[in-house]
Amino acid sequence: MMRSIAIFPPTLGLRSALLIYVVTPLISALGLSGYFALNSFEKEVEARMKSDLELVARAVQLPLSYALEKDRMGSIMLALESVFSIKRVYSAYVYDKEGAEIATLGLEDPDPEPERLTKLAADGKRRGEYLRIAGREVYSYFVPLTDTSGQINGLFQLTRKGTDFVDHLRSVRIKGAVALLFLLLILSGVVLYGHHRALGLDLKRLASVMSRVAQGDREERFAHKGPREIAALGASFNHMLNSIQKAEQQLEEQRKEQAKLEEELRRAEKLAAMGRFAAGTAHELGTPLSVISGKAQRALRNPHLEPEHRQAFLAIRNQVLRMQCIIKQLMDFTRSNPIRYAAALPSRLAGSAAAAVAEDSEANRTAVALRGPKDAKPILMDAMRVEQALINLLRNAIQSASGGNVLLSWEQGEEWVGFCVEDNGPGVPVEKRSEIFEPFYTTKQVGQGTGLGLSVVYAVAEEHGGYVEVDDSRMGGACFRLMLPARAADNG
Repeated sequence: MMRSIAIFPPTLGLRSALLIYVVTPLISALGLSGYFALNSFEKEVEARMKSDLELVARAVQLPLSYALEKDRMGSIMLALESVFSIKRVYSAYVYDKEGAEIATLGLEDPDPEPERLTKLAADGKRRGEYLRIAGREVYSYFVPLTDTSGQINGLFQLTRKGTDFVDHLRSVRIKGAVALLFLLLILSGVVLYGHHRALGLDLKRLASVMSRVAQGDREERFAHKGPREIAALGASFNHMLNSIQKAEQQLEEQRKEQAKLEEELRRAEKLAAMGRFAAGTAHELGTPLSVISGKAQRALRNPHLEPEHRQAFLAIRNQVLRMQCIIKQLMDFTRSNPIRYAAALPSRLAGSAAAAVAEDSEANRTAVALRGPKDAKPILMDAMRVEQALINLLRNAIQSASGGNVLLSWEQGEEWVGFCVEDNGPGVPVEKRSEIFEPFYTTKQVGQGTGLGLSVVYAVAEEHGGYVEVDDSRMGGACFRLMLPARAADNG
């Protein structure tokens, strides 16, 4: 099984990573290069200091050779003093060709080696080497002295303290180390500043956007600014957010669709149960109710019937009619016959519905008014079901606004045809508007309604691909809108 390998430790920031993985190797490389460069420079400085001493020795070689040949001690001492006044010389010695010391200035050598000096003089070559004189390390440069015939007649030794070299080299090392440290500080500052300007600001901006998204602001997006890589990272982040948002929207739509399907399934189950119940009820009660109604009607035809008996038979017949109306509502609610589209005029449907409730409006002393265009085009719809829906809405409005006014209006557009039933009754409370279309839900007193009228309206609207809604009326009561698709008859 493959495992992901972290390049950086989890707690290591990008700035620290730059310092560790970029600046530190660069510092190491510069330090190593500086060490070798300084070492080379030290050797060059040491060679130059030796060269200075050699130049001084060569400058007095001829005067000393001439003075030694003429045996002029005063001239020899003057030459040594002139050399010593340069302040780069630690001591100076003049030997004859046998290695015997003739003149000295500065630190005396307590243990000269005549044999070695004689050999150096006889060799006739200039040479320099580190020696110890009186317990101190010095650099000595030997120059042979010759007479006018070219024969070696002595040896000139010039020394410089070894500490001069050490001190000077130490000073060079310190200055080099300080310069390297200063360079490293500048380099680190440049790297950190470059990180801040090139990456830090944009990464901080990206982190801020991520933080706001994590806090719930799903509309926040990263502006594509900064280096190409940061912009690409931001674009990927935005794409991820858009994908998540799109997925959430799809899930929400699927959830709503599922809820809608579940609601339709529950409603279908209710309708199926109600259909079986209504069919059984109609079968069991239809015939007995017809028999009771017929006998009550025949009894009422008896001219010798007592008034109190006549009132009793009238009450029986009214209750039978009421029970037959309830059975009819149940059958309307559970009707599963397919919609039969036919051309119908909205104005004619409104007039027929108003005529059907004329008796109810008179009984409740409610005035029903109609308003709408008379010359509207015919619309394809199931006229019987739409008319029944309008009748149910009008009956509810008449009962709600008893003794008041009811208005049935209609409008026809390119895509929709709408019927609106308004009244000046008490209206429908906002908290109950989501429940009034449920089967058997009613706000009327017991015995005054079945709670199926608005359910039938809702079913008719859905069957036609429309909807029904309730709102406040301009008349002060409730306003029910039945909206149906405007399927033109000529496009049928």
